[in-house]
Amino acid sequence: MTQVTQTDYAHLMSRDLPSDIRATALAMANAARLAIAPYFRALDTVDNKKSDGHFDPVTAADRAAERAMRHILSQQRPDDGILGEEYGAEAGSTGWTWYLDPIDGTRAFIAGLPVWTTLIGLVDEDQNAVFGVIDQPVLNERYIGGPDGSELHTETYQGPLHVSACQTLQKAVIASTDPFILSKTEQTAWSQLHNSARIVRYGLDAYAYARLAAGTIDLVAEAGLQPYDTAALLPIIRGAGGLACDWQGQPARPGGQLVCAASQNLLDEALISLRPCAV
Repeated sequence: MTQVTQTDYAHLMSRDLPSDIRATALAMANAARLAIAPYFRALDTVDNKKSDGHFDPVTAADRAAERAMRHILSQQRPDDGILGEEYGAEAGSTGWTWYLDPIDGTRAFIAGLPVWTTLIGLVDEDQNAVFGVIDQPVLNERYIGGPDGSELHTETYQGPLHVSACQTLQKAVIASTDPFILSKTEQTAWSQLHNSARIVRYGLDAYAYARLAAGTIDLVAEAGLQPYDTAALLPIIRGAGGLACDWQGQPARPGGQLVCAASQNLLDEALISLRPCAV
């Protein structure tokens, strides 16, 4: 049965990226920080993007941060494509597209919880995510990943990231943002993981993947993800030695069903439950 391994990422980890990609991504992260800062724990209003009775929150901070990131791109890489959560798609001519989620975890942001993140992902012409930044400004944590590996920048540390050595669900810390947004069949698969794991945590959005790359969470499984939810985190997970695939076990592309794990054995065990519910 086909299953993703680290060798499936070899062509991505050896890619030559344009020399200014990193600087552009970090400039966007800095601009988003400045745009968001006045609003955290100081929101006046929260809007609903849905008109069908469901609640999908968006704030002035989301919009301001994406505008700030798009402005950086207009100055530094104006010919690249853009796909952002708040302002949609903009075609480019270079083959590179930036996937932007200004505040991933808007509900956490509204609640004043410091587990939301800004996501910046670079995707190539074949829909491979090749460079990413996960930024958490309140904690001053910035996770960066690409062909040269992954690293964490904080006030007191700047150095490489590496996933844990966890090999089994029985010893694993696992996470999913909200199992209630899964379909009934997906919930069945998640329940099997939940019942097998040592510790289970919820409500972390993309921050869970950052901590997987840092070695404190061992597995994250989710479904119904948008491309801008995942493009940033895939290069970081892979650059830290982790594995990222869909629920069928194929190398992950941005969006859809996703499982990321710290080790091959842990991933193989999780896919026993997830694969029957793959779409």
